[in-house]
Amino acid sequence: MDAAAEENAMIDPPMDTSKFGPFPAPGTPAARTAAELADGPLVIADDSTPMARSVAHQLLVKEGLRLHEPLPRPDRARVMVVANQKGGVGKTTSTVNMAAALAQHGLRVLVIDLDPQGNASTALAIDHHRGTPSTYDALVEGVPLSEVVQASPEVEGLFVVPATIDLAGAEIDLVSMVARESRLRKAIQAYPPVTAEGEDRIDYVLIDCPPSLGLLTLNALVAGEEMLIPIQAEYYALEGLGQLIETVEMVKAHLNPTLDVSTILLTMYDARTRLSAGVAEEVRTHFGEQVLRTAIPRSVRISEAPSYGQTVMTYDPGSAGALSYLEAAREMALKGAQG
Repeated sequence: MDAAAEENAMIDPPMDTSKFGPFPAPGTPAARTAAELADGPLVIADDSTPMARSVAHQLLVKEGLRLHEPLPRPDRARVMVVANQKGGVGKTTSTVNMAAALAQHGLRVLVIDLDPQGNASTALAIDHHRGTPSTYDALVEGVPLSEVVQASPEVEGLFVVPATIDLAGAEIDLVSMVARESRLRKAIQAYPPVTAEGEDRIDYVLIDCPPSLGLLTLNALVAGEEMLIPIQAEYYALEGLGQLIETVEMVKAHLNPTLDVSTILLTMYDARTRLSAGVAEEVRTHFGEQVLRTAIPRSVRISEAPSYGQTVMTYDPGSAGALSYLEAAREMALKGAQG
């Protein structure tokens, strides 16, 4: 080493990379270029670093390719109700991001927006201005779902029944109708892709409910076979959960004996606080295997995505929030396949 090189080495010594773990070698997910990704689907190795997984995820979404080998398809469509009467727990956010994550894994997913605010429709870039065929037409007017479904422009394999402001009056309109609590179930059962066989069948139906326990939510609980309950990692969420479980038990006893709370997802989890850890421990103690191991962290990117008409899965696919939803969806799908 000459004198100049030796002096430079003293000023800027070589970085010790051992503490950062192994860097991906050429040909591994993080090292592949967008051109190479076009050759086929990418399987992200389990031993890749978080940075490698993030970069690979971003490249795949940018190229419109699937993220992993497809997840196993369920034997029949899983109709899941996403509900929690407490507002602000990440219910709609979890609905749209879990749906997008499942679709990115190669599954076919239908989202039914039952919230008059139409936030799920907004996040999925689905037109839902007044006059658009919507869940109101399916519930109140008896219009077939096939006439109100729209395909997501952002994610292949994702379909949406939008909600318009008209749905705000559905609670009143349904009161005088016969079998008012089972109209959504009949609509879903009459939708051919839900009961079809082969590649065109819908694998998951996710129903996004309003933050209340009125007739709209009751229709969802009667229509579903499973419940996905997002729970914010805060104390008040535990009180609301108890009330929700009581409602579920009443529905099971009188209207839908097949309804089961299969999945609980912790949202807005802050690993820096003892409160989040305490709530998570409490929920896992009471519900055990129903609680997904993956928790969704607090994330500005998750909150920003809907303002761009996107889920975080396409808005910032390499973010911690997107990767968490991706893993949660994978865990839910694999657990369902094992069951």
